[in-house]
Amino acid sequence: MTRPARGAPGVRRAPKTIALISLGCAKNLVDSEVMLGALKAAGYGFVPTPEEADVVIVNTCGFIGPAREEAEQTIASVLELKRKHPGQAVVAAGCYVERDQPHLRAKFPEVDAWTGVRSFDEIAAIVEGRPAGGADRTFLYSDLSPRLVTSPGTWAYIKVSEGCSHRCAFCAIPLIKGPYVSRSAASIEREARTLAALGVKEIDLISHDTTWFGRDRGRRNGLAGLLGRLARVAGLEWIRFLYGYPEEITAPLLDVMAGPKICRYFDIPFQHADPSILRAMTRGLDAPRALRLLERIRTRLPGAAIRTSLMVGFPGEGRREFAALKRFVKEARFDHLGVFAYSPEKDTAAHAFPETVTSEEKEDRRSEIMALQAGISLAHNRSRVGQTIDVITEGPDPGAPGRWSGRGRFQAPEVDGIVRFALPPGMTEPPSPIVTVAVESAETYDLAGRLVP
Repeated sequence: MTRPARGAPGVRRAPKTIALISLGCAKNLVDSEVMLGALKAAGYGFVPTPEEADVVIVNTCGFIGPAREEAEQTIASVLELKRKHPGQAVVAAGCYVERDQPHLRAKFPEVDAWTGVRSFDEIAAIVEGRPAGGADRTFLYSDLSPRLVTSPGTWAYIKVSEGCSHRCAFCAIPLIKGPYVSRSAASIEREARTLAALGVKEIDLISHDTTWFGRDRGRRNGLAGLLGRLARVAGLEWIRFLYGYPEEITAPLLDVMAGPKICRYFDIPFQHADPSILRAMTRGLDAPRALRLLERIRTRLPGAAIRTSLMVGFPGEGRREFAALKRFVKEARFDHLGVFAYSPEKDTAAHAFPETVTSEEKEDRRSEIMALQAGISLAHNRSRVGQTIDVITEGPDPGAPGRWSGRGRFQAPEVDGIVRFALPPGMTEPPSPIVTVAVESAETYDLAGRLVP
């Protein structure tokens, strides 16, 4: 239930200031922005640090073990602060709370209120100690939901759905968020128009499987249709979607991505390459089929950037299976790649599998894949030296006074590299949200250059 902890002192009514700590993925960030919007509509103000706040909200991630550890460490540190500031209140929210609230309640009895993932829009009631409904629903915000966007003013996320109906053996997301539920395309388009009117130039569509968009509403090529609608929104210049299943990269989707506003960027988590591991994961597309898909994408959309996520240490991954994964990475030559170490998640199918890889070996394998990818990424970046590229600005570069930073079309926010660039003499800021940069040097993940007037 989404209520203050039984027997706890409860959250003070009508606090003046809120600090919200958002952990985990971009989808969590949108949930946090919805909470901020609801709190702002209820009259609350915000402060940048927990030390200044009347109430601290921690929006947790519960996806894998390291995320849960980070959540617990964050809650512990906030509670330590609460002990030094009598009267301060702490609210724990989000995926980890939804996943294992009894464990967290027992470990952190000083938390004043708890809420999972079903009542983000009722956060003001929760903060004030009033009952909140929504315990039996999937919360899905809309264009009518108050939302306080926290990303740079040039770009923003739009969450297009909630939940997931896949049953990957290792993944607890369906257990946390429930089955897949799409927003209406009309609602998403209205939100995009609102963001464009505020000056946003790039929107990034996110969900647990963006390529599944519309399937629950009976639409086979829902994402392709949605991208077509959004491409007609005046003011938007870049449209990107993140997280798509490889089996769902269809010809109609590739066709619409040839349009000038759609970023030729694919975030396709293959997870592994060995067929036996993929079968155990209940995932598809082993290495040969995945490589054929990559060839089809690159042939249809020259210059397409492709990102993937891989998992090492899944039960049964021996030296042969890991060698197959390394060969796949070498042959695929992804532009961007992330690696997770397998984490057994209770109530998932894989939780019953005996672990066959030690924690130390998982980390060694993760490091080995990332080292291999580092060379590939550096080669990709070096190939851009001497080119001029469009860059969406994100603000002054905190690590280099006098320089700015941004991203190319081939870089997604927060997970890929950046482009640092110098301004011409006499210019104090970029002349527009999207500028042209001459690339002069390359690092493993980042590029550097100068703005072309």
